Amino acid sequence: MMKARKGFTLVEILIVVVILGILAAIVIPQFTDASTQAKESSLRADLQMLRSQIELYKIQHNDDYPGTVTGVTFAESMMKYTTVAGAEAATQAPADGVYGPYMQAIPTNPFNDGNDVTAAGTDLGSAGGAGWFFNTTTSAIRPHDALSSPDGTAHIDL
Repeated sequence: MMKARKGFTLVEILIVVVILGILAAIVIPQFTDASTQAKESSLRADLQMLRSQIELYKIQHNDDYPGTVTGVTFAESMMKYTTVAGAEAATQAPADGVYGPYMQAIPTNPFNDGNDVTAAGTDLGSAGGAGWFFNTTTSAIRPHDALSSPDGTAHIDL
């Protein structure tokens, strides 16, 4: 009479380990790509919001862009009350000729965690290191991040 075996053989354990390894090789790359996709999605949503608020500012300020008035930064133009000329308003409430604020805060760029804006009349390419770059001549806004090449063109469709 044979005694009943308990436990697994070495071959059975190796087969299970190989199967788990194959499954891990299939699943793990999908999760690592999901993080980048989430950042890209967030970046697109933030850009859409920034662009719509810049356009609203332009409509209400005689076709001028935010941050083009001397002494008023892009962030101040977007987050404070401003006069039709683009200067910071004396009142902190809406009134005739007083507009804004257009947003509570500048969104954080998910690729470099910057929420500051570099504004200039010409494209700085990848220089500056800010969260965002705003071209005061063309009203183009784009992220400063690893996805931008030195000439400022994006590697993802923004």
